[in-house]
Amino acid sequence: MNSPKHITRRNFLKKSFFVGSSVGLAGSLIAGSAFPVSAKEKIQNASAKSGKPVKFAISSYSFWHFTDQKVPIEVAIDAASELGVGGVDVLHRQMESEDTAYLNKLKRYAWLNGVDLINLSIHQDFVDPDPKKRQEAIEHTKHCIKLAYKMGIPSIRLNSGNWDTVESFDKLMELRGQEPPIEGYTEEDAFKWCIESTKECVPTAEKYGVVMALENHWGISSTPEGLLRIVNGVDSPWLGILMDTGNFLEDPYDELEQIAPKTMLVSAKTYYGGGVWYSLDLDYKRIAKILENVNYNGYVTLEFEGNEDAHTAVPKSIKRLRKAFGQ
Repeated sequence: MNSPKHITRRNFLKKSFFVGSSVGLAGSLIAGSAFPVSAKEKIQNASAKSGKPVKFAISSYSFWHFTDQKVPIEVAIDAASELGVGGVDVLHRQMESEDTAYLNKLKRYAWLNGVDLINLSIHQDFVDPDPKKRQEAIEHTKHCIKLAYKMGIPSIRLNSGNWDTVESFDKLMELRGQEPPIEGYTEEDAFKWCIESTKECVPTAEKYGVVMALENHWGISSTPEGLLRIVNGVDSPWLGILMDTGNFLEDPYDELEQIAPKTMLVSAKTYYGGGVWYSLDLDYKRIAKILENVNYNGYVTLEFEGNEDAHTAVPKSIKRLRKAFGQ
């Protein structure tokens, strides 16, 4: 896929269309209860129906699928602003720098465009028999929590990690995200490492007020049972689930239902132009109902992963999600 050209407000308006507007973070706080519920209680209590609509966001990944030339984070902010979308999920590897000046520039740019930076999607790997490498992943996670704090971002995306016994990501996708353990080790080892490593990050998350959201992202977190085993094993209000609608592959709805009660953030995949690695025909009305049934009213983040130009695919995707969620 060719990287899209920078989106100016005028050009994006010509290519896009407005379909209502999302409620920003500040607005949701003002409209919320005067007696806030703890994060753990909100995740676990799915009994009451609030009737509040979900909020929409756009992942900066939608404009850059790890091709050679990076697309600036500002492109996603521009798109969100023009489409009346409330937030942007920032892909850590897409950032130009970690310097304070750059972080502040992004914060200011988002603020002036009426957009919240809602999540920092990071890459780390807790599945490694080498304690030194696991510690490096722990320190990287803590570092990214602090980065999110500096940027005013309230959550980070976590992975469980992979065995890295498959030679490439393309091959891993051919294997549907499954890979054999390193010889001499088992998945029991991997779960132990992941739970222990994540627990070490909890005090930093609590100190800086940044929630960790574990994604169903291949490896030991590629099944609902594996994902829930990790989250329940850590057992902290500072860890929940990031539901990726496209990572359970065939007929995902029963699996999405299993993780919905502990979901605190949603990534909604679309594949216009055919998927970069695969395509799914996802029923977003059905997914919206699954989330409604557990009283989810957080962010639903568009994660466009198709080959169509993002200039046209992102507006179409947002329109599709708004329709599915009754907005």
